[in-house]
Amino acid sequence: MSYPLAGLKVLDFSRVLAGPFAGRMLNDLGADVVKVEPPDGDVTRYWGREIANIAGYYHQQNAGKRNICIDLRAGGAVELVNALVAEADIVIENYRPDVMPRLGIGYEALKEVNPRIVMLSISGFGHGGPESRRAAYAPVIHAEAGLMFRSRERHQVPLHDLPLSIADTNASLHGLVGVLSAIILREQTGLGQHVDIAMIDATIATDDQMHYALEKSGGSGPLPNEIWELPFGAVLISNDFRLIFRLMTERLGLIDPSTPDMELPEKIRVRRAAVTTYLNTMDTRDKFSDAMKTINVAWGEVRDAATMRDQVTIKARNSIVEIDDRAGGTRPITQSPYRFSDAQSGVRGPAPHRGEHNHQVLEDWLGNSAADTDKLLAEGVLIFDENWKHH
Repeated sequence: MSYPLAGLKVLDFSRVLAGPFAGRMLNDLGADVVKVEPPDGDVTRYWGREIANIAGYYHQQNAGKRNICIDLRAGGAVELVNALVAEADIVIENYRPDVMPRLGIGYEALKEVNPRIVMLSISGFGHGGPESRRAAYAPVIHAEAGLMFRSRERHQVPLHDLPLSIADTNASLHGLVGVLSAIILREQTGLGQHVDIAMIDATIATDDQMHYALEKSGGSGPLPNEIWELPFGAVLISNDFRLIFRLMTERLGLIDPSTPDMELPEKIRVRRAAVTTYLNTMDTRDKFSDAMKTINVAWGEVRDAATMRDQVTIKARNSIVEIDDRAGGTRPITQSPYRFSDAQSGVRGPAPHRGEHNHQVLEDWLGNSAADTDKLLAEGVLIFDENWKHH
């Protein structure tokens, strides 16, 4: 089986998450993704457990890519980038909108080099708007897009950030849709595109709760899912309590303790107490699972992510895999979620060191000799991190 994106060449100038995640998914789908890293490196090289001089966060978002390290301010750097762009299909970057043009490698310049190039730019507030040059990481967007406010309002807790960078990954995934759409359109027109993705746009577009706020209709939605602390652990039951109570009385033999003369608040209180008592008789996961199956109600175990490899479906679908840790062992990494009937996908190797593939990429893409690349290294256009070889 072949990879769906085999043959596509990608230059990934991005760092941290929104851009690198898009590049990682393209690589998992078969593209040749070359991370173009600056001399001071991606900041995520400092985040997470370090094995063979590669930190865990960097490893997860850059696994399988090749790496060249270019000092974009050095004389001759723009010429090298242009030569690579002439061979590339896709460029990814997630700097503020003024950065790439200032370096001489913005979209307007690159499309002169290669009219077929598709450039994905991910930024906090997009290109051309009043806040286009405003710095933004995911938490900034979580605040601006109303997610923090909603979490406080619904759960009656102090303002807090989300426990994942959803603004980054949403922008990344919408970026992938835009890029692959542009690649398909290029087959018809012969021309590339600049895909401008604002993290704030992607966040509100992917927010299924946004219409409640826009139309001031929050009370019209379903009751929130509830979490119950049971003898074997916490579970989330994904249904309206009123329906759960009715199903338990009809199918599980729960006795309704309320009486016709009770006021509604008291009726709710005694019914909730009865359900709590009943659920706490289920001292094993299997007993609880059988009960939920009987009443056909969806539920989830409130799981510590550290135990994710034990989750039955994750294990069966091999969604976390062990790959080479470059130190004689293996390390876990999340697998890409694409499962094709007649094509291949998945993480294709460990993350690269800075400048590790300078010679290999320039030979493959440009036909450079070792001497050509050595000259660029000597001139400071290319950088090679010697430190990793000592680990």
